Amino acid sequence: MGETESSLGLSAAQKGESLPQLVKNITQEKINLYAQASGDFNPIHVDEDFARKSPLGGTIAHGMLILSYLSQMMTIAFGQNWLSGGKLNVRFKEPARPGDVITVSGNIRNTEQEESEVRVDCNVLCQNQRGEVVVAGESSLRLPRK
Repeated sequence: MGETESSLGLSAAQKGESLPQLVKNITQEKINLYAQASGDFNPIHVDEDFARKSPLGGTIAHGMLILSYLSQMMTIAFGQNWLSGGKLNVRFKEPARPGDVITVSGNIRNTEQEESEVRVDCNVLCQNQRGEVVVAGESSLRLPRK
């Protein structure tokens, strides 16, 4: 299977179907690398002394880093169809911190047959090792009809 091919065939895109789960370890090194890639050097992400004195009590991961893990799960599930037109609508519930283990999961909430495509709506979720919801929401995309 190529890097952008779907691991779920259209036949598996059925209501209730689980998406491939991912587990990601959050480290300060990953947060720092994301800061370099994005140019977002907000001290709440990269300055441990500053962040420790803040109301958050320590550094936190960039929200977009966590969303990239959601997008990775969707890409594994739907390949190029996700990359060329997938949409996310999520809420950040809790910060992800160094040392957290984030489990990314989801399921297909609904499929709707349209003239030449199938609209797929999914529930998506990121939880830490304590079961706290870090990000929750929905995603949608269109698949070609077979």
